[in-house]
Amino acid sequence: MVAKTTLISLLLASSTSAFAPPQMQTTTTSRTTQLSATKNNNNNIEIAAATFAIASSLLLSPLSASADGQTKEFKLPPIDQSDKSRCVLNSSKMGQANAARDKLYDLRECPLSGVKGNEFDLSGVIMTGTDVSKANFRDAQFSKGYLRNSNFDGADFTNAIVDRATFKGSSLKGTIFANAVLTATSFEGADVENADFTDAYIGDFDIRNLCKNPTLKGENPTTGADTRLSANCIN
Repeated sequence: MVAKTTLISLLLASSTSAFAPPQMQTTTTSRTTQLSATKNNNNNIEIAAATFAIASSLLLSPLSASADGQTKEFKLPPIDQSDKSRCVLNSSKMGQANAARDKLYDLRECPLSGVKGNEFDLSGVIMTGTDVSKANFRDAQFSKGYLRNSNFDGADFTNAIVDRATFKGSSLKGTIFANAVLTATSFEGADVENADFTDAYIGDFDIRNLCKNPTLKGENPTTGADTRLSANCIN
């Protein structure tokens, strides 16, 4: 929003002079000079009008919407139980930036304990009631992941990118997030006991919320890291 306001200010400032009439000489000028001045003035008015239109568009354009994983009111469609190949990890071929896929990536209620998803692009995935305990998600991408009320106990997210996702209500006991990128990701209502957040990148706002989580305690059984200290929660 700051960048948008700055751009608008610059645009409007640059257009201010466009409305000012050209300086008229006190002496009589030729008809050619008068016609040229009139043309230039008209051009300045057209430029100013275009500039004002751009500034208005920027000012009135809506801010970016919340990511799918963070949306508070998100109505999920019924699970397609007829799709026998639904509970299979598939890496997105369209890139992780916008979690783009040709259809809903639905892994709800799938038994995937111990699954190998290392280096997979799982952006836009929907998990509720999903068992991915002890899964290998090293170097994986979870942009805009809807990861609620699922079992991630003992899963390994080392070097993973978990961006704009939510683990609300999920169990993350003993999960490893070492050196992971956890930007705009929520652990509200999640059980993070014995998890390891060593060297993970977490934004200031998110780390404050994580430090308030009463389950942020214990020691990771695999790495031996102190859970609370690994998240840089001193108090």
